[in-house]
Amino acid sequence: MKKFLLATVALVALGATVPALAADLAARPYAKAAPYVAQPIYNWTGFYIGGHLGGAFSSNNNFNGLAVGNNNNGRFLGGVQVGADYQFAPNWVLGIEGQYSWLANNNNGVIFPGGFIYTNNQRGLGSVTGRVGYTWGPALLYVKGGYAFSDNNETVALGGVPIAFAFDSDHKNGYTVGAGIEYMFAQNWSAKVEYQYYNFGSSRFITPAALVPFGSFTTDDHVVKAGLNYRFNWGGPVVAKY
Repeated sequence: MKKFLLATVALVALGATVPALAADLAARPYAKAAPYVAQPIYNWTGFYIGGHLGGAFSSNNNFNGLAVGNNNNGRFLGGVQVGADYQFAPNWVLGIEGQYSWLANNNNGVIFPGGFIYTNNQRGLGSVTGRVGYTWGPALLYVKGGYAFSDNNETVALGGVPIAFAFDSDHKNGYTVGAGIEYMFAQNWSAKVEYQYYNFGSSRFITPAALVPFGSFTTDDHVVKAGLNYRFNWGGPVVAKY
């Protein structure tokens, strides 16, 4: 009987102690999940203005074997551009761009038999192009093409005296194609590297008559340039929502 009473007392004491011990146990800590930080989706939609520097190289053109002097030497260029882009679907970009590049003096010229001297100082290149590109993150890879203009200052002289002349085409209006890569390194700033080919067709003299037999020549240019744009984004960068 004593053993039974002792066991009963021990059981009652244990039952009273367990809740107290449970209350004394520290609550299990709750770790709050770290907040999700939305990642920006770079937005190419908007207008931009900028400038560029580079070099221009012409093909080795000639009049029926009479090479144009200094024609294929590299020339420094610098200019400005303005354009607009629209991003859709969601990694494709359509755009339009106008640009003008001033060229260093090249003084292309050729001396014809009989003493005629033709010179062409190509002062600048302009273009209005459309472009389409694919973007991933801050990078945009694109191709472009459209209208091109060449600002030419040309003369023909005989014995040092300027004389009238004319071509069968103006070799000032033509086309251009190119490709490049642009990188958005800040919300409103992007840098690009670009190659562009200009072609202004073939021309031949129709006056003076003494130069007509010498055939036609082709005017084209290869341009490599680096540029910097300031972008007026419509609404700023897009942010993914979760």
